[in-house]
Amino acid sequence: MIYVFFLLMVTAVWGWTFVLVKDAITHYPTLPFLQLRFIVAFLVMAALVHRLPARKELRVGVAAGGVLAAGYLTQTVGLSMTSPGNSGLITGLFVVFTPLIDRIFGVRLRWWTLTAVATALIGTVLLVGGPAGVGMGDILTVACAVLFGLHIVLLSHWSPGLRSAPLAMVQMGSSALIFTGGGSWSLRFPSQDVWIAILITGVFASALAFYIQTWAQQHLSASRTALILTTEPAWALAAAVILAGQRFGPLQAVGAALVLAAIVGHEVAHLKFKAHGDEAQA
Repeated sequence: MIYVFFLLMVTAVWGWTFVLVKDAITHYPTLPFLQLRFIVAFLVMAALVHRLPARKELRVGVAAGGVLAAGYLTQTVGLSMTSPGNSGLITGLFVVFTPLIDRIFGVRLRWWTLTAVATALIGTVLLVGGPAGVGMGDILTVACAVLFGLHIVLLSHWSPGLRSAPLAMVQMGSSALIFTGGGSWSLRFPSQDVWIAILITGVFASALAFYIQTWAQQHLSASRTALILTTEPAWALAAAVILAGQRFGPLQAVGAALVLAAIVGHEVAHLKFKAHGDEAQA
């Protein structure tokens, strides 16, 4: 139960930061923002860990960190071209992409996953105003959802038996190195508001959040983790409406409802199947 509670706290933080990041990258370049965010996250984790990672923790952390960096790059660039609410909802598709990717590791694919994927993609098209409204920002955010799903699957299969804090530290460090090596330095010094966004996302939405996720996934399956993280799109949507004043027309509202229904419905179907399976084995 403790794992569920902390993951729910993580989703609330992630949902709120869509609006925060959107405002920050409006006033500061995207790549330097990500660079500073993950440098802060790495420094926080380095202060908490006080030890070098083991060889396997280093290998797994670098691989997972590379996927994580790619996910945040596509998400943040996409967010610069779409609304916080749309970004949060589309990012939430990682929940239905996770079992698709888990199929690579031999996990059986169920019919409700395919149904959820089809429903979610239809909802996404309606969310952006129909086929003509699909922009590069939305496409990049779908790519982000795929990458986040891959990140969850990799951690679920590779992290058990490893120490959570060093593994999270390596992921943050790998991401920081990728954004630094990508030539993302900026001669502009961030404003006070941008620094607040960097510190909040670096400390709470990156370092502590992925430390908690890595720790929890040593005890939870990829699909169970995805279930808990289904609350992130709802938090993001609420923040977009309350803090950013985003409004949805009838078509967009139907699309948002379909996306949320696909995300939540998929996980409810998974839980029901698991419960029936457990009863059959008893």
